[in-house]
Amino acid sequence: MNEVFFLVEEAIEGGYTAKALGESIFTEGETLEELRTNIKEAVQCYYEENSLPLKLRTLSSIIADVTTYLGIDKEDFLW
Repeated sequence: MNEVFFLVEEAIEGGYTAKALGESIFTEGETLEELRTNIKEAVQCYYEENSLPLKLRTLSSIIADVTTYLGIDKEDFLW
């Protein structure tokens, strides 16, 4: 496994949640920094040390990459 993709959303009750796409990994955090730390810890618990993914990506980072590449406004990309 080279990459794990996470869907990050604002939680209704406050804070943020992250769900790995295609894997049974879910975590949450009060801030984005706390969520980032919790994602790393959850991934380390889920995978054996020798099979850790090389990259952890969120869909928001992929959208930023795509919109930059295409030269469009991120708000125009999200409908």
